[in-house]
Amino acid sequence: MESTGGPYLNTAAVTSPVGIARLLQMTFGCTTFSLVAHQGGFSAAYGTFCMFVWTFCFAITVFIITCEFTHLHSCLTISWGNFTAAFAMLATLMSVTAAVIYPLYFVQLGCYPIGCEVRDFRIAASVFAGLLFVAYAAEVFLTRAKPGQVTSYMATVSGLLKIVQAFVACIIFGALVNDSQHGKYVAMQWCVAVYSFCFVVTVVVVAFSVTGKTALLWFPFERSVVVYTFGAVLLYVSAAVIWPVFCFDSKYGSPQRPSSCAKGRCPWDSQLVIAIFTYVNLLLYIVDLAYSQRIRFVSHL
Repeated sequence: MESTGGPYLNTAAVTSPVGIARLLQMTFGCTTFSLVAHQGGFSAAYGTFCMFVWTFCFAITVFIITCEFTHLHSCLTISWGNFTAAFAMLATLMSVTAAVIYPLYFVQLGCYPIGCEVRDFRIAASVFAGLLFVAYAAEVFLTRAKPGQVTSYMATVSGLLKIVQAFVACIIFGALVNDSQHGKYVAMQWCVAVYSFCFVVTVVVVAFSVTGKTALLWFPFERSVVVYTFGAVLLYVSAAVIWPVFCFDSKYGSPQRPSSCAKGRCPWDSQLVIAIFTYVNLLLYIVDLAYSQRIRFVSHL
């Protein structure tokens, strides 16, 4: 084999500020799911989701550290900068969700009926889950695009917002399948189509950026993304008007929560969650549109 003249191991992968943040992510993630698996315990869909988040983020973080430390990422046919930036943002969103859900459903101040030891393990797991979120947020802060800096698209505000938009859409889909009665009116089905279309296209944009294939397309990718974002704003405006009308107007739905609705199984609650996150995503797309006009895509970083 022919020597490249450089070191075989990249020590900066674990000694730089970003590398230290990733080591902390690995440590906090492993500690969190170990505490839960050993004694803290989990159950139902909420607990399973939290365990998935911690194990998934831990595995990908170990993969990233290994690839950067050994230079193996140079052998991968993806845009490494876009991949790591996208994962850091996704892990931040997933970890903060788990850090809220786990203590909300599994932590209590008293020892009865789970016992003091189990309670203490759950409290400790919740603390480390919060630290895990901080570690991922620190990586996003350290790797985000600075003014005038040439960097990967996913590290820009617009790129990071794409991850947040897709994550918010997943929350909307979760509420839709939770007995939201979205098939009651054609107008509500239009809103579902809006959420689905924007989610799919956003994921496609992220996928092309992460794989580094934007330069191979026969159309100008950066201009198409701006046009799509403008279209997504218009589509979400329509959903932001239509969904509340057909859910909370007295002519079609109920302006107040029905007293007969069971807690956790009320269509009105799901409809309210969808309405709130529709406006959240509308705001995200508007901000994305404002930023996307001032950046240039770099697919090979």
